[in-house]
Amino acid sequence: MKASGHALVTGGGSGIGAAVAKTLVNDGLRVTLLGRTLAPLQRLAADHPGHMAAVQADVADADAVAMAFAQARANFGPITVLVNSAGQASSAPFLKTDATLWQQMLSVNLTGTFICTQAVLPDMLQAGWGRIINIASTAGLAGYAYVAAYCAAKHGVVGLTRALALELARKGITVNAVCPGYTETELLRDSIANVIAKTGRTEEAARAEFAAGNPQGRIVQPEEVADTVRWLCSAAAASINGQSIAVCGGEIMN
Repeated sequence: MKASGHALVTGGGSGIGAAVAKTLVNDGLRVTLLGRTLAPLQRLAADHPGHMAAVQADVADADAVAMAFAQARANFGPITVLVNSAGQASSAPFLKTDATLWQQMLSVNLTGTFICTQAVLPDMLQAGWGRIINIASTAGLAGYAYVAAYCAAKHGVVGLTRALALELARKGITVNAVCPGYTETELLRDSIANVIAKTGRTEEAARAEFAAGNPQGRIVQPEEVADTVRWLCSAAAASINGQSIAVCGGEIMN
């Protein structure tokens, strides 16, 4: 890893994005946090003065992203590491998945990855070095009932990762996806609350249901995902390109 580099992490205010940001800044990178809500980003950045900064944008808004990336460069210089961690997950039976829900899942999870990657590539091409890491999901590697839109979007992220990895292979830039299983984040807690509300199960029973899909019988921790990202950013991972690395205790085996 280039200890003097500049990493931008989308969805950096909480969950996996926040864990990734803290891991990278602890390794010596300057880190820009990007998200739709500024306050949590600023709180995290305040814990790392001079090494972490916050910018605001909806990743699906190309103009807002361009402005945010320009601000990030003004703070810390060219961006050579991009972690696309912003995402949303909503569930519904397929016949109740309306066009609004479908488009929302594609916009945040897939189009946002496309927009942010296009915004950062000139810096990496100029430097002749870069790391693009897309936080996908095991839903990008397998199908799950009642989340068709989310699965479609995350499969799209995996496909984009593979195509771009080949396009940039001779440019010193690697592109990989990290695909966590159920991870201890706000998204999971919202899902657990939804199960409790709909079924009347206890929190313990609802949590156990999510953990059961992992052969290890547990929920993945954000720091485990962050450590995978950290490795992919390192010089030791220079030959890892176009891969979708499942962090899920063996639920998915590539």
